[in-house]
Amino acid sequence: MTAADKVLVVGPSWVGDMVMAQALYKLLKERSPRAEIHVVAPPWSVPVLERMAEVARGIELAVGHGELGLSRRMELARGLRPEGYARAIVLPRSLKAALVPWLAKVPVRTGFRGELRYGLLNDVRTLDSSLDQTVKRFVALGLPRGEAAPAALPTAWQPRLRSDAWNLERLRAQHGFAGARLVALMPGAEYGPAKRWPAAHFGALAASLASAGADVIVLGSAKERAIGDEVVARAADARVRNLTGATSLSDVVDLLAAADVAVSNDSGLLHVAAAAGAPVVALYGSSSPHFTPPLTDAAAVVSLGLECSPCFARECPLKHLRCLNDLTPTMVLRAIETLPSRRRAETH
Repeated sequence: MTAADKVLVVGPSWVGDMVMAQALYKLLKERSPRAEIHVVAPPWSVPVLERMAEVARGIELAVGHGELGLSRRMELARGLRPEGYARAIVLPRSLKAALVPWLAKVPVRTGFRGELRYGLLNDVRTLDSSLDQTVKRFVALGLPRGEAAPAALPTAWQPRLRSDAWNLERLRAQHGFAGARLVALMPGAEYGPAKRWPAAHFGALAASLASAGADVIVLGSAKERAIGDEVVARAADARVRNLTGATSLSDVVDLLAAADVAVSNDSGLLHVAAAAGAPVVALYGSSSPHFTPPLTDAAAVVSLGLECSPCFARECPLKHLRCLNDLTPTMVLRAIETLPSRRRAETH
């Protein structure tokens, strides 16, 4: 391994985007098998990087979302200079995201035009309007200038996170479920309420699944604990457990790898579930299943496609949130029923 094989990637801030960025790392390894990929990431995304076979090192940058944190970026860059990276790829389009590679004196620094980054980047790409998905935009930055991104993401580039069987067994013992059909529900969405299917609907869905003999776990961050509590209260069944805030992100990867199905809003955990190998039902309200689809062949997308959506708003600008309120638990149950045959097909 020489310095010429080393690539520094400045990763995105959101967990879901960090998962989708694995498509870029797969591309880089496919084109250059000797590539050693290091990824700068916020602390909450580093556990995801640890589950990616293509990433040699996750580098924590403890700077809040939207925060400049210049002194911390300078300190990190000084520590990275001896690595002798041959190139850097900057996925976010902000000025501050381009600072570390520039300060680390990486000779080739690639990224899309944005926020007056001239000088900080020296391989500036123009964002092609035909790149209609986040994952395609990431992949495009790993291709030589002038080479078009594929119209569809190759299956070989779909994100895939490694699971830990030992940790899964520990979690099964700790939380008291084993052997039964396992369903994971992810009712949160950091972006805002316009992405969240109502907790009452999740609760009704959980009750139906538990009554059919499934163990149901509710997953999410500590900030989503109240949502998880409402789902469990609405379900009123001992087989429904609220694990929001009670598991690390690594634990969540392992639980999702074991899930027979995962039902999620368009959130970071949707993409974690797809990459962990769970068949997923993806619920879309204010966002678009075309722009950020689950990157798996074992997915059912549920969206009402109202005339007012997608609006991409954090809160419903019309104050009715019909795109999610009118999406019923029965619709989601029907979508779940389409997934087992897909899983059987994958095992043959």
